[in-house]
Amino acid sequence: MNEDKILIMKNIIKSFPGVKALDDVSFEVKKGEVHALVGENGAGKSTLIKILSGLYKQDSGQIIYKGKEIKVNSPRQAKNLGISTVYQELNLCPNLTVADNIFLGNEKSKTIFQYIDDNIQINKSREYFLYLLDSRIDPKIPISHLSIAQQQIVEIAKALSYKSELIIMDEPTSSLSIHETEKLFEIIHKLKNQGRSVLYISHRLEEIFKIADTVTILKDGKLMGTKALKELDYSTIVKMMVGREIKNKYYRTKREESNKKQKVLLEVKNLSKKGLFENINFSLNSGEIIGFSGLIGAGRTDLMKALSGQLKIDKGKIIIKGEEKIYNSPIDAIRLGVVMTSEDRKGESLFMNFNIRENTTISFLNKISKHGYILSSKEKEFANNFISKLNIKPVNSERPVITMSGGNQQKVAIAKWLITEPDILIMDEPTRGIDVGAKAEIYKLIKILAEQGKGIIFVSSELPEILLLSDRILVMNKGKLTGEFLNKDVTEEKILELAV
Repeated sequence: MNEDKILIMKNIIKSFPGVKALDDVSFEVKKGEVHALVGENGAGKSTLIKILSGLYKQDSGQIIYKGKEIKVNSPRQAKNLGISTVYQELNLCPNLTVADNIFLGNEKSKTIFQYIDDNIQINKSREYFLYLLDSRIDPKIPISHLSIAQQQIVEIAKALSYKSELIIMDEPTSSLSIHETEKLFEIIHKLKNQGRSVLYISHRLEEIFKIADTVTILKDGKLMGTKALKELDYSTIVKMMVGREIKNKYYRTKREESNKKQKVLLEVKNLSKKGLFENINFSLNSGEIIGFSGLIGAGRTDLMKALSGQLKIDKGKIIIKGEEKIYNSPIDAIRLGVVMTSEDRKGESLFMNFNIRENTTISFLNKISKHGYILSSKEKEFANNFISKLNIKPVNSERPVITMSGGNQQKVAIAKWLITEPDILIMDEPTRGIDVGAKAEIYKLIKILAEQGKGIIFVSSELPEILLLSDRILVMNKGKLTGEFLNKDVTEEKILELAV
C-alpha cells in the first residue's frame, strides 16, 4: 500500500478556540524527496508539523507513516518512529552544554554501568559540526554562550543525531549565513540520496526552488494545492499563498544626490570592542538606509548593540548630530534618539505574554503616566494609533502577542520604538521568519521612515533585500569593515567576495 510514500496526512482538522487552524488538509510525502510546505504566517504550517511531531493532536483525520496508520502522542514517540523536527523556535536548554543538548534523550552511555560518555558525545558533536555543517562550535560550552544562529545549527545537529527517516525542518535557515545555508542544502541532498525524506518549511521561496521536489501550499488553514516544483513559478506560488499578486517593487528611492544635502545623524570613528569588532568607521545621513551585510559571526550584531547602548566599547567615538556622546545603557541611547530592534524578537524585543498595547507603550510609559500611574486612555490611544499606522493585525490592542503571526509580532516590535520618535533606527534581521506578504509591508514601512528623514541601519543575511532597500552597503568580515558600496555600483558577487 503506497510503498513509495513515507507519509500520508489525510483530512486533517484542528481547531483552537475561535479559529479553525487546519480545515481538511491532505498531502503525501514520498520516500527520498524534499517536500516543501509553504504559506503565509497563520496558514497552518506550524500546526500541521506540531501534529506530526506529537505536540498537538488532530481533531480528526489520519496519519499514515510507512504504510501504517499511527497516533503520535508525544515528541518522544515521534522520534522513536523515525520523525525528527527542527523547529524555528529554538528548543534548547541554555545551561546544558552543546553536546548535552544534541544528545538530550538520546544519550551515549558507557557499557554495563550506563553512565553518559561525555567523550563520545563531544566527538560525535564535533563530527556533525565540522563534517556536516562546517561550523566551529565548541561542544563543551553552554548553549547560553552561543548566538541565535549557532543555536539554530545545534538544533539541526540534534535532529540529524537521531538518523530519522523523515526530518521536518521549520525555517532552518532563518538565522544562517549564505555559506551555512549552502552547507545545509548539501546535507539535505545527502539525506535525500540516502533515501530519507525532508519536509521543508520556509518563507524564502528562492530556497524552495533550489532544493524542493514537490510543494504543498496552505492558506488560512486550507489546502490550496500540491504540485511538482517543475509545474510552478514564483508568482504562481505567491498568488496561491496570499490570494493576490505581490509585485517585487523596487522600494529603494534614489536618494544619493539629496543625501548630500541632508544632515549627518551618526558618525562612528575607530569604534572597537576586543574580540568582537575593531576600527569601525562610517556615517549615516538623515533619510538614508545603510545595509550591513556579512556572514554569521562577522560582528554586525555586536556592533549594533554597541551603537544602541547594549554593549560598552573599548575605544572610539560615537558622534550624534555633531556631538560626541558616551552612553552606558540603552536608556541613554533612546534619549539620544537611537533605538534597535533585535534579531531575536521573542527573546529580546517583546514580552510574549503581554498584549499589543503593553508591548507598544512599554518604552513610552513616562509620557503616558501621571504621578506614577499609567493613564489608560492615553495608553490605548497611542497603541491604537500605531496599530493603524503599521496595519497590525488583529486590531484588538488587548490581544497577547504570543498568539500573533511572526510578521505582526515584528510590527509590534517596531512600533515599540517608533513611539519614542527616534532619529536613528537600527533593524537587525527585521524580516527573519516572516512571510512574503509581511516582508513587503516591512519594506514599505522602512522606505516611508527614510522618506520622513530618519536614518536607518538595516542588518540582513539576505542579499536580495539588502540590494532592494539600501542606499549604501557596508560589508563586515571577522569584526572588520571590508568594503563600502553605493547600491548602484555593487552586485551580490562583490558583496560575497568581501564577506568571505
